[in-house]
Amino acid sequence: MKLVFQKDALINGINIVLKAVPAKTTMDILECILIDAMESQIKLTGNDMELGIETKVEGRILERGKIALDAKLFSEIIRKLSSPDAEITITSDEAFNTVISSESSVFKIQGKDGEEFSYLPFIEKDRYICLSQFTLKEVIRQTLFSISPNDSNKMMTGELFDVSDDGLKVVSLDGHRISIRNIVLKDHYEPFKVIVPGKTLSEISKILNGDNDKEVLLFFDQNHILFEFDDTIVISRLIEGEYFRIDQMLSGDYETKLTINKKQFLDCIERATILIRENDKKPLILNVQDGEMELKLNSSFGSMNAQLPIQKTGRDIMIGFNPKFLIDALRVIDDEEIALYMMNPKSPCFIRDDNGQYIYLILPVNFNTASV
Repeated sequence: MKLVFQKDALINGINIVLKAVPAKTTMDILECILIDAMESQIKLTGNDMELGIETKVEGRILERGKIALDAKLFSEIIRKLSSPDAEITITSDEAFNTVISSESSVFKIQGKDGEEFSYLPFIEKDRYICLSQFTLKEVIRQTLFSISPNDSNKMMTGELFDVSDDGLKVVSLDGHRISIRNIVLKDHYEPFKVIVPGKTLSEISKILNGDNDKEVLLFFDQNHILFEFDDTIVISRLIEGEYFRIDQMLSGDYETKLTINKKQFLDCIERATILIRENDKKPLILNVQDGEMELKLNSSFGSMNAQLPIQKTGRDIMIGFNPKFLIDALRVIDDEEIALYMMNPKSPCFIRDDNGQYIYLILPVNFNTASV
């Protein structure tokens, strides 16, 4: 095998597939990046058996071939080579001895047989949806923060993708909050539901360039999801099982509705969290009255009181929240003004828009009224 690349093109391809290379594994071959130049294009692949990424890299094929190179070693060598527009030549022989050369630098490393590499599973392309890269990147940003960080409940580590006619609903939850985004699709599709791992969506969002004019195709089969965009495909296992029935939690009833400037609200909460350390579970108390909302927080470091102007309909209410949960939701909402809907101090608070594009449900926390 003999291939010639521009450094910046090769680095970009390596960075993409590295996201699917496991840090630790009992299978040495999975710690490699596969370089496949058997046909007319050069493809790089990483695969940890749960997530696989393949991307095409521009380069010249002087001799066809296929080899697997240790991902960490390969990426570090390429990064340390000279200027971004330098030419890099990679050659290997039948014993998989590999030479990487650029200008005055020559590295010799041992590769592995590319035929031993675990290929990405074949996905039927019968069932799919199409989104802009911008929309998918935004949907992930606006929901991923509320998945569960641990595996105690596998369902909570993924997101529900619920397709119905021309609509896509994306749902995430962690037991304390729920995030929902509703997207209108350009076409009409047969209804189906899948649960996509949060890790997959996190890596996808890092690769997508967020271009509103470029599309990404999402293909689904019984066990896998395939993302296809630009010169890259990403294949991931789905999470098996039936997702939580959240519709019964999404009541439209409320006793109090308040409208507030989002930036002022977010800035005020962030100032309050200066007084909280990581393991400190002090609640932020909202005292909602006509025309004004008072925010209070007491911790071992001090206290904060602030007042913000609001528009309120319904009853006065005093309710407590984990301030981080409010911050996470407010940071991903782009509206200048937001509406909060509340029933009582023990029922969930809803932040939602009139068009139903987003819904954020946050459970309140108990607090001692005597200390407020």
